[in-house]
Amino acid sequence: MTTLPATMFAIVQTHDGYSGAATGPALADAADWLAEAELPVPAPGPGQVLIRLRAATVNPSDIHFVKGEYGQPRVKGAAAGFEGCGDVIATGSGAEALQDQRVAFVAAGAGAWAEYVVTQAQMCIPLRSDISDEDGAAQIVNPLTAMAMVDIAREAGDAFVVSAATSQLGKLMCSLGRDLGLKPIALVRRAEAVESLKQVGAAEVLVTGDPKITQQFAAISTALKPRVFLDAVADQLSEQLFCAMPNGARWVCYGKLSSDLPRLTQMGQLIFMRKRIEGFWLTRWMMDTPLADQMRVIAEVQARFADGRWKTDISERLALRDVLPNLASALKKSDGKVIITP
Repeated sequence: MTTLPATMFAIVQTHDGYSGAATGPALADAADWLAEAELPVPAPGPGQVLIRLRAATVNPSDIHFVKGEYGQPRVKGAAAGFEGCGDVIATGSGAEALQDQRVAFVAAGAGAWAEYVVTQAQMCIPLRSDISDEDGAAQIVNPLTAMAMVDIAREAGDAFVVSAATSQLGKLMCSLGRDLGLKPIALVRRAEAVESLKQVGAAEVLVTGDPKITQQFAAISTALKPRVFLDAVADQLSEQLFCAMPNGARWVCYGKLSSDLPRLTQMGQLIFMRKRIEGFWLTRWMMDTPLADQMRVIAEVQARFADGRWKTDISERLALRDVLPNLASALKKSDGKVIITP
């Protein structure tokens, strides 16, 4: 039986509830929202497991959450972080099957940026032995979102648009789209990212700062007829590009990287061109999708990481005790994921 310490180190939230603001997933100083703390090591209740952390990720949703901009309220003093990978070292009743397994997990009630995490057994995925801890830590939020949203695009046609395409999620969607015979149209901020996105799988890559982007996109839209826009930015340019998409187009917002609020300039398109604006939230997808379908998707995700079709690009690794002074600067890098280790 594993001997546990009485306390653990964690990065905790310093605010409750919602902020009422929408400033985007950037931090000037992590200490404005987070603090270091020693917390009691939690005990798993019925249906729960206790996990010793191996690695955790930092996703835009984590930053929105700690800033009070997410769809769930913050709890002051609770550990931050939604997603990670670790070893199940204790279980509550009904969760014994996960004992001693290495799992990917989504934290429920107690965050992932801590040495130990309690979460529901149903929020854990046993990992194949040929998947690294770093890939395991990023096994749920981005990959399942990519699978679900590209499936939306595939049902609508042969091409789709993806913003913030140099993000980990953007690259996963471009790669998956190519493998499925689709034509991803990628939007990037930096011209130097164009060729690397094409190698990943994008059929077309446009630079958002190009003064001719709306004309370029209009020509591509006429040729490829993308009917789904998978958008993590949601700014005025997003609205302009959506207006240039064909009849029946769907603007699927799954993030808010921009602090600007877009203005709808062509409302008639929603009426006369059957266009619509909607949101995607992975939590809702998991609640609505039959378990058998989820298991099929999870198996495909693990297969893709195991055989190298997908990988987690890492921009920086931070030890848990180095998060507070270094997280803000680490988040300024846009070429990969920030990984936290104990």
